[in-house]
Amino acid sequence: MTEPRYSTIRRVAVHVPADRQTGEEIEDEFRSRHPGVRPMPGLLRQTFGMEERRVAPADTLPSDLAAAAARQLIDGSDLRSDAVDLLIFAATSKDLEEPATAHVVADKLGVTAHVFDIQNACNCLLNALEIADALIRVGRQRRVLIVTGERGSVLSRLPVGDRDELALLLPALTLGDLGAALLLEASDHPGLLGIGFRTNSAGWRAATVSNPYYSSDAPVLSARFDSRALAVSFSGMEKEAVDVLREWGVKPDDLDLVCLHQASAYFTRAILDSIGVAEERAVSAFPHYGNVATASLPLQLVMAAREGRLRPGALVGFLGLASGASAGLLLMEWHPGPA
Repeated sequence: MTEPRYSTIRRVAVHVPADRQTGEEIEDEFRSRHPGVRPMPGLLRQTFGMEERRVAPADTLPSDLAAAAARQLIDGSDLRSDAVDLLIFAATSKDLEEPATAHVVADKLGVTAHVFDIQNACNCLLNALEIADALIRVGRQRRVLIVTGERGSVLSRLPVGDRDELALLLPALTLGDLGAALLLEASDHPGLLGIGFRTNSAGWRAATVSNPYYSSDAPVLSARFDSRALAVSFSGMEKEAVDVLREWGVKPDDLDLVCLHQASAYFTRAILDSIGVAEERAVSAFPHYGNVATASLPLQLVMAAREGRLRPGALVGFLGLASGASAGLLLMEWHPGPA
């Protein structure tokens, strides 16, 4: 009888673009492009708690950010590119409609393994972990590299005709750029302890980014974020996450670290209060990075590690919230590979 197989996150890395853009600079740039629509000064700080974001050079592609983070992960270990069994690209941004951006990242890294993309708004990274964990547990894969590259700042350049359109695009002005990579490996002891999702697909209209290739209107890119409707679409999901934790025999107070999708500073505090987790058990990433979508969870892991708050054996909870709407909960013990 074979021993049970488990999976664990061995490494995590992020690639942070060097350029910073403050909330005031974002607002000034917006006013220069839309002289007839003038948001009040300090709007992004007052509405979202945003101080600044990171912005990649104009010619940067999502695959560039993902590959940079993955290269950092590989170079910081004894891992070779040919040791990867599967590469998954999981991001809201992508280089192309076809082929999968995972091919582009693999080519830049010299990875020759099987690859594919996953899309599920800001929860696709959690979906990638769910699939990779399942493949490792059944013995199909041993080492899976999950990468993401977010170029959200490009959406803040979309045209706005009036204040009503500004209200629907305003959250896009908080989107930042970041690359991230996680290495999931087979292990003889549990690392990923549980993964679960809750879905409310009736809420999909609350936040949409059009596909210009398959639009019934003129082939142009458009984004629409109804913040109030989006919040309603998540209603009750954070409480269900606490119920799932209890089913797994874990209370919120048992968690050493909580990483959650951060769409605003105020949203983050509200979610933490709702699930009964003290702010000191979380990492505040949004004010200085903006909303970096799928890269937010690995970013918080890296920040916690740098602050000395992520030690081997730590019990970590991931809470993902994504338009659609869906909520994902992942529970893990942190067992990093050798430095």
